[in-house]
Amino acid sequence: MTLEGKLLIGQQAVEGSRVAIRATNPATGERLEPGYPGGTQDDVERACELAWTAFDTYRETSLEARAGFLEAVADEIEAIGDALIERAVAETGLPRARVQGERGRTCGQLRLFARTVRAGEWLDVRVDPALPDRQPLPRADLRQRHVALGPVVVFGASNFPLAFSVAGGDTASALAAGCPVIVKAHSAHPGTSELVGRAIQAAVEKCDLPEGVFSLLFGSGREVGQALVTDPRIKAAGFTGSRSGGLALWQAAQSRPEPIPFYAEMSSINPVFLLPAALEARGKALGEAFVGSLNMGAGQFCTNPGLVIAIKGPALDDFVAAAGEAVEASAAQTMLTPGIFEAYESGVAALAGSDRVRDVARGRKGEEPNQCRTGLFATSAEDFLASETLQAEVFGSTSLVVECSDAAELARVAEHLEGQLTVTLQMDDADLDAARALLPTLERKAGRILVNGWPTGVEVCDAMVHGGPFPATSDSRTTSVGTAAIFRFLRPVCYQDMPDALLPEALKAHNPQGLDRLVDGRREG
Repeated sequence: MTLEGKLLIGQQAVEGSRVAIRATNPATGERLEPGYPGGTQDDVERACELAWTAFDTYRETSLEARAGFLEAVADEIEAIGDALIERAVAETGLPRARVQGERGRTCGQLRLFARTVRAGEWLDVRVDPALPDRQPLPRADLRQRHVALGPVVVFGASNFPLAFSVAGGDTASALAAGCPVIVKAHSAHPGTSELVGRAIQAAVEKCDLPEGVFSLLFGSGREVGQALVTDPRIKAAGFTGSRSGGLALWQAAQSRPEPIPFYAEMSSINPVFLLPAALEARGKALGEAFVGSLNMGAGQFCTNPGLVIAIKGPALDDFVAAAGEAVEASAAQTMLTPGIFEAYESGVAALAGSDRVRDVARGRKGEEPNQCRTGLFATSAEDFLASETLQAEVFGSTSLVVECSDAAELARVAEHLEGQLTVTLQMDDADLDAARALLPTLERKAGRILVNGWPTGVEVCDAMVHGGPFPATSDSRTTSVGTAAIFRFLRPVCYQDMPDALLPEALKAHNPQGLDRLVDGRREG
């Protein structure tokens, strides 16, 4: 497939007219062709109008048709073949194997949502039949289902060019819910975005769906993103990126005459608590495993362990020594973009320049552009609690060890933390009481609590929660990974005394879709 550098608006390829985006290969500094001229307000208007026109038809597609569409998108992405892998590697500097794995995850989550759609549990059907003879008052016939919110805007992420971008989790869950999607592509990987966008475009046509079910827009700066979020036909948005970018768009979404849900994943340092018995028993092994997690993807995962918290003593010294040796042996890795590399260097410099921080170890220097060195620093709990700089996220393979004087100080650090995507407990059986004391605090701080694992790596499944209290996300009640993500783009509607002929299929008396329904308080399938 030849890249054209055009906007995809419905079934059309449209030449943009704003400043062109050009991807840069971060491993070589090479500017990649073609350029991608940005969209205008008129392009946003056309995409939103098509999405709104498509909405009522698409949201009432049969469960089988919608599931088949999601599967068709996965098939079309796989059909691109090596061209997709090669372009994504060139635009991100990621290893080929990582991109291949991410393609598998992307297609896997599309097929997982297809399974979810077919099952129909997300409709959450509830039926309370009429009770005309009930005393002292009769009850009306009441039936409830979930319906799609409306057209959704998805902002592509920099760190996952496939799994959190054009056909990623936000897009898959919105399409599964019955919402047309307009994607604002990330400027770091426009060619990858075009390839995937054309695959979705082809699936829309093959499945004979309204063309407005999907569009893909490009644009530097804030013009396109702000215009999309504030368009009255857009009813929700999903975002993965920086705290500053997420908050700017969230504010725009809330300032509309009709505010809309804005689901932003923004900032998380994913603390790891090393409890005393585990630290005593296996501190050296923990140090080595921790650095393996820290280095994954050059530390550019949103679940990267950027903070380690433990009670100081010989066991913690052993952990720090082992981790320091692993850090020093760490090869430099290419970061996703020059901008991310510059921000990483700035964050590391802030830690290194603080008189509250001890520089434990640095990884090997890179010989190529945009390569980060792994870093490990340490500080006292007292200094950590007193410094906003030390509590800030450094996006990349650097972490800070916080040394606490006792269990009470460790608990104070836990209570002081901002909202997180994950919190990890490294513990043994002898640590059960310590873990039990921390757990209520950790439940208030994070969306996922791990025991004796590492936070990098997010399973796409029914039970996963990838979310958390602010600033990890803008709405802690939701997840952006796993099948529960579909509920972000749904709302309940109740039908009272509606004739069966007018009821949607899911609510009809004879249950033609064979759904699991709550009928008069009892499960019935």
